[in-house]
Amino acid sequence: MEGFEGTDWARGLDMAVTICDREGKILYMNQRSRETFAKHGDIIGHSLFEYHPEHAAAKIREMLANGTSNSYTIEKNGQKKIIHQTPWRRDGEVAGLVEFSIVLPEEMPHYVRTAK
Repeated sequence: MEGFEGTDWARGLDMAVTICDREGKILYMNQRSRETFAKHGDIIGHSLFEYHPEHAAAKIREMLANGTSNSYTIEKNGQKKIIHQTPWRRDGEVAGLVEFSIVLPEEMPHYVRTAK
């Protein structure tokens, strides 16, 4: 896993984790991420921009340039998912993005909490 250290935490997570560098090159995919994108083959080392339409690629470039995060929900193959993309940093500088893709249950409680 050249170029990104410390990914042992992501191996067994029950969500897809994909990590790219500042240029959008895919550095790491945990097993769930590899299963999600299996139809594309092994895409580690490829650019994220090869797999995203222009509006999504523009958002990725914006996040990499500005160090911002992005969250949204999708429905794919009958499953609802929340996608959260956020920068990872090295020495305080944006070094790339991490994407978490989490399958949501059909019914999910929502709580409003107030500080005590």
